[in-house]
Amino acid sequence: MEGKQIATSDVRQQLAAHLARLWRYGLVLSRNRDIAEDLVQSTCVRALEKSSQYAPGTRIDRWLFAILHSIWISELRARHVRQGQGFVASDELMAPDTRDQDETCLHYLKVMQRVNALPEAQRNTVFLVYVEGFTYQEAADTLAVPIGTIMSRLATARATLAKSVDASPPVKEKRS
Repeated sequence: MEGKQIATSDVRQQLAAHLARLWRYGLVLSRNRDIAEDLVQSTCVRALEKSSQYAPGTRIDRWLFAILHSIWISELRARHVRQGQGFVASDELMAPDTRDQDETCLHYLKVMQRVNALPEAQRNTVFLVYVEGFTYQEAADTLAVPIGTIMSRLATARATLAKSVDASPPVKEKRS
């Protein structure tokens, strides 16, 4: 029983430090703030319930991301069964007022719009590797797919993003 108490206290201690990252991942998956919050809450509850499965000394962030991903997949399956249609994408994520934003911010928003337009599997992989800094193997373990699938998804995502940049209309020059 002492081992379980140690693991539970480790999980409880470290959980708060990862809430923002978990929420960001939930938002990437769901594209909806309310659903992201629900995913994080469910992840926290499950992490505390399953704390005996956490191996102290290992990266808790990978374990938490895997829990969140598992909950998301279960939710998608449940929605598919209930609605027969699966997840309906939300446009809630990108509705910026760009009048007062500088070029860097506008560039960032355009990049994010292109990333958000990627298929879910690619978007999810891009987030884990490029935003969260997971290795290919860590991302593969988190998503429960082979490492080759991670490499393929990233290569396809990069190619798609490169094409979307090439296809974007030329920037109009300001004339004085």
